Parts: sequence; C-alpha cells; structure tokens
Amino acid sequence: MNNQVAITIAVLIIGIFALDYFWLHMDLPVLAGKMFDRLVDHVTFWN
Repeated sequence: MNNQVAITIAVLIIGIFALDYFWLHMDLPVLAGKMFDRLVDHVTFWN
C-alpha cells in the first residue's frame, strides 16, 4: 500500500463519518464502537 492509497482510504473514512454527522444522523461512531467491542469479546473468547 503506497501513500496515495492510504490517504484515499483515510479521506473516504473521514468523509463517511462527516456525511453521517451532517446528513444521515445514524450515529456511525457509536455503531462502529459497539461492533468493535463485540469483535474484541469474540477474539478474547477464542484466545
């Protein structure tokens, strides 16, 4: 992965969160946090 691809992915992710904040109001950061918490619990279980 070169710098251009990394910057493009970062801009897309920031754009999605900005779109959610200003237009969609779906609380994506909260949803992403809950999903990450479930992933950590799942990985911890298999550890």
